[in-house]
Amino acid sequence: MRSFSIKAMQTDRPDEGRLKIHVTAASGGTPISGARITVSYTGEPDRQLEEVTTDSSGNTEELELAAPPLEYSIEPSEEQPYSEYTLSITAPGFEPVEVVGAEILPEVTALQEIQMIPEQGEEYERFVIPAHTLFGDYPPKIAEAEIKPTNETGEIVLSRVVVPEFVIVHDGVPTDSTAVDYWVRYRDYIKNVASSEIYATWTDAAIRANVLAIMSFTLNRVYTEWYRNKGYDFTITSSTAFDHKWIHNRNIYENISRIVDEMFGNYLSRPNVKQPILTQYCDGRRVTCPNWMSQWGSQALGEQGYSAIQILRNYYGESIYINTAEEISGVPYSWPGNNLSEGSRGQKVLQLQEQLNRIAKAYPAMPTISEDGIYGPATASSVRTFQSIFGLPQTGIVDYPTWYKVSEIYVAVSRIAELNP
Repeated sequence: MRSFSIKAMQTDRPDEGRLKIHVTAASGGTPISGARITVSYTGEPDRQLEEVTTDSSGNTEELELAAPPLEYSIEPSEEQPYSEYTLSITAPGFEPVEVVGAEILPEVTALQEIQMIPEQGEEYERFVIPAHTLFGDYPPKIAEAEIKPTNETGEIVLSRVVVPEFVIVHDGVPTDSTAVDYWVRYRDYIKNVASSEIYATWTDAAIRANVLAIMSFTLNRVYTEWYRNKGYDFTITSSTAFDHKWIHNRNIYENISRIVDEMFGNYLSRPNVKQPILTQYCDGRRVTCPNWMSQWGSQALGEQGYSAIQILRNYYGESIYINTAEEISGVPYSWPGNNLSEGSRGQKVLQLQEQLNRIAKAYPAMPTISEDGIYGPATASSVRTFQSIFGLPQTGIVDYPTWYKVSEIYVAVSRIAELNP
C-alpha cells in the first residue's frame, strides 16, 4: 500500500463523489427526523467539512465530497481509489453513532444507513470500516466444488431454490465461536458484499456479472444448508477464505443497490443441475484462479463491451445461464408479473394501496390514499413520493424493484407496530 497522503489528495479535489445518509431507529426502521450528522476526513476528526440534518423521512441532502481520480478504480492501481470519511451522528433520545472510514468513490453516490438505539447512558457506538478487498489484504478463497453432493445420509437440502428474507452472517471464520452472528436481509447482504468486493465505478455489465456470481454463491449456501450440515447455526461467513467479505455498517452504492433490486431473484445454473452454482472468483491481480471469474478481468471485459452473461461464460463456460428462484420469502404479496401504473385496476392495486397507507403512518411525507383498487393520479403520486424517499427512480410506476421495496418497508413498519401496539 502506498504511503501517499490521502489528505492531500482529498484537499486537491481531483474528483468528487456523492453521499446520502438515511437514519432510522434500530428497533423497526422508523425514520429519525432532525438527526445531526457531521462529516470529517478520517484521520482528522476535528476538521469538520459538512453538517446536515435529516428530514421527516430520515434522509439527508446529497453531499458532494472529494474523491481520488476515476482511473484509480476502473483499472488496477497502487493508489487508494476511494476517500475515507468519518460520520458522527446524534439525535435527541438516541445514543450517538460514529462511522469511521466511509468510502467515497468518484462519480457515484454512496448510501449510508445508520440505525440508532434509544439513549441508555452508554458510550457512543463506533464502527470502523476496514479496507476494501481490492485494496486491502485478505485471504484468498479456499477452493470448493461448484456443485455440492446432495445425496449424503442425513443431509439437509431445500426442496427448491428460495430467496430467503434474511441470511445469518457469522462475522468471522466458521470455527470462531466468539464471532457475532448478524441477521441481514438477503438483498442488503448482497449489496454490502458487492460494495465491499468490487468498485461501483465499474461498467454496468461487470457489476451485474459480479452481483450474479455473489447471489448464486449465496443461494448455493442457502439451498444446500452448507453450514447447518456442519453443525453451525448460520448461513454464511464474512471470511473471504470461505465465503464473501461482508462488513457490518459499511456504506453501499446507489447503482449497485439498483442493480441488486432488479436482479435479486436470479442465480446461475447449469443444465440438469437443480442447485445454484457455487460461483467462486478472485481479484485476478494479486491472486489468479483458473476456471473462476477474475474480478478485474470482468471489468476489463465490460470495458470491451461484453454483456454480463458473456463475461460469466468467459470464465465459467458456455453452459452457464441465468435462472430465477421459485419463491421469494418474507413478502406479503407476490409480484403481479407486470408493472402497475395509472389505469391499472384490481386486487394487486388494492394490495399496493394498503401497503402504501401503512407505510405513510411511519413516513409522514407520504400522503394517505383511497384503497379502491384503482391506480389513479393519487396512487401514482404516493408511489413517486415513496420512490423519492427510498432512492428509486421517480416514475410513479410500480415495477419489480418498487414492488419488492414497498413489500420490504411495509413488513418492517408492520412488525414494529405489532411489537408496540
